[in-house]
Amino acid sequence: MTSGRLAPGLKSPADRARRMRVVATSLLLAMAVVYALTRHYEGLHPALGFVRAFAEAAMVGGLADWFAVTALFRHPLGLPIPHTAIIPENKDRIAETMAAFLQANFLTPQVVARRMGAVNVASAAGSFLADPRTGESRLRDGAAGLLADVLESLDPEELGGLAKGALRAQLEKLELAPLLGQLLGAAIADGRHMPVIESLIRKAAETIEANEPLIQATIHERANTILRWTGLDEKLANAILDGLYKLLAETLVVPEHPLRRKIEEGLETLAHDLIHDAELRAKVEQMKHEVLANPAFGRWLDGLWERGRTRLLQIVRNPRGALGGQFGASLAELGGALKDDVRLQRVVNRFARRTMVGVSTRYGAQIVRLVSETVKRWDARTVTDRIEGAVGRDLQFIRINGTLVGGLVGLTLHALDLAL
Repeated sequence: MTSGRLAPGLKSPADRARRMRVVATSLLLAMAVVYALTRHYEGLHPALGFVRAFAEAAMVGGLADWFAVTALFRHPLGLPIPHTAIIPENKDRIAETMAAFLQANFLTPQVVARRMGAVNVASAAGSFLADPRTGESRLRDGAAGLLADVLESLDPEELGGLAKGALRAQLEKLELAPLLGQLLGAAIADGRHMPVIESLIRKAAETIEANEPLIQATIHERANTILRWTGLDEKLANAILDGLYKLLAETLVVPEHPLRRKIEEGLETLAHDLIHDAELRAKVEQMKHEVLANPAFGRWLDGLWERGRTRLLQIVRNPRGALGGQFGASLAELGGALKDDVRLQRVVNRFARRTMVGVSTRYGAQIVRLVSETVKRWDARTVTDRIEGAVGRDLQFIRINGTLVGGLVGLTLHALDLAL
């Protein structure tokens, strides 16, 4: 599991929340000191009455918001006041509510289709791959950290089983023969099969050259006594080898060579049969099912999932580091194509939309159940720490704002009291 440590010099969300808590508490204490001083010396100058009114109301507002914020996560001052420590006391209900919210608002096919239709996934992915620093902000950093925390917190076995089961189910439903036939037919139509044929011809020549002694020995053993006695067996072997080398060389350099044409015809026939021959399609399907049922494929799938999960954690924890080097350059080139090619964007966006709708239809209930069961397994302290670390800094701003707004209200009321 990838470590969640931050780089030196960067503060975690929990550290930033703790710092803002100190600021909010210090502001409340400062208002208390100001109130005590102005109350004691109020008679020295009429203006001190305004300061006292501000500080008094600020204390009330700050204390009220301190109680409200604290009551979310724990009992204020350790007192078991009713309807406090709301999050730890209701973590199971929160898990169920969170799961229901996710399913109702994000994982129904209609919602997914509508949201995906309004999002240019290809362009966004292209912009990020072309330059991972684009749009870098506190929001994106927080979202990446939250995603990494969720990935690390979810049960790897259960999540992996869900992902591998989904992939295996898609492979089971995929009719492989027509797809292979279409790919092969498209490659032949575009001439992309020729480098493959030429590579096979060169490989055949290299194989014959590497096994010349074996071929000569085989011909010698199968030749009759007269041929061996006269030495014609050796001449026959050399003639066969020379003929093979000449045939392969001519096939390689002559575009319209009969052997090359025979190979192309064989590939065209194979592409046609993969699409239209029911018997061949059945054989390919049987081979596919045998591969999927093989334990070796299961082990390969386990390794693929673990490598993918680890890589995803590395990317969300440190996108610039994970996307560096030659791999990053290749991804940047892909990102540029995704960002600028409108036709490619349509294809990718349509595929992403259909994929997400399919996932939400088949696995939406399992996904939200995985989330709710994971949160339920957390103890109350873990739930409190994670939520407070994620939103605690903004909650402390509520305390600060409550202190200042309360002070302004007190100041206004004091002014109105003097005016009336």
